[in-house]
Amino acid sequence: MNKRRRLTGTVKSNKMDKTVIVEVARTFQHPLYHKVVRNMKVYKAHDEIGCNIGDKVVIVESAPISKTVSWVVEKVLMVEIRQESIEAVEEAIIKAEELAAEELLEDVIEEIAEVVEDEEGAA
Repeated sequence: MNKRRRLTGTVKSNKMDKTVIVEVARTFQHPLYHKVVRNMKVYKAHDEIGCNIGDKVVIVESAPISKTVSWVVEKVLMVEIRQESIEAVEEAIIKAEELAAEELLEDVIEEIAEVVEDEEGAA
């Protein structure tokens, strides 16, 4: 393993092409007051993987890619599953109900056809 720094953070924005904004949280004890301090810092990282907002990622130091980007997304630790909008969920439920109704109708038609065939064979 090389000596490049690696940081773990959360993707806050992926609106740029092949660049994401990663927020890295750091907790440490204040040297004088001994209080726990939480610090957040934002890094721009080059993203070839295709991360989404909320993903936990590991970023690694690299040679400068552009004026503001000198980090690269190494791997995704945890994928964030985002909930769709309520309208999209309702539409999906309606489509599922329609498909279920169509399948039930097909099953009923097949059963009726079998009954008719049995009656014709018996007659």
